[in-house]
Amino acid sequence: MATVSPPWAYTLQLPHDPRAPGIARATLRTVLAAHGLTGLAPTAELLASELLTNAHLHTRGPYALRVLSTEPDRLTVAVWDTDPRVPPGYGQPRTSPPPADEEHGRGLHLVRACADAWGVSVLREMGASRGGKLLWAECGGRFTPPGRSDS
Repeated sequence: MATVSPPWAYTLQLPHDPRAPGIARATLRTVLAAHGLTGLAPTAELLASELLTNAHLHTRGPYALRVLSTEPDRLTVAVWDTDPRVPPGYGQPRTSPPPADEEHGRGLHLVRACADAWGVSVLREMGASRGGKLLWAECGGRFTPPGRSDS
């Protein structure tokens, strides 16, 4: 049972190290277990894994995982990195997935398919201490995406 009611947040700073995404996923599982949100773990871990791997593969600097909850049974998974460029297909109108024989390019399509909501913030404005971007995705039990009903 969770002992801290939302809102709460955790941020894990990660070096550019190939072990960092795995360490971050293990930390995410620990946070979810501590807050009684193990039911969200499969989706949250997939979202985090794709965003973390993208940050590791396509940037050279450090990155960070942020996990936050502002209401019961809802979770936002966000990954910050130093590169302000938004990946193709994220934060833009839906594009088709890559061909079946393509080895890369499915991660952000998975995020968009599995998240209740997703988005990006480019951090270039005055006062943004480190710049870069923040990709985020939400998951939970009560969100109904626009255009869909619970019937």
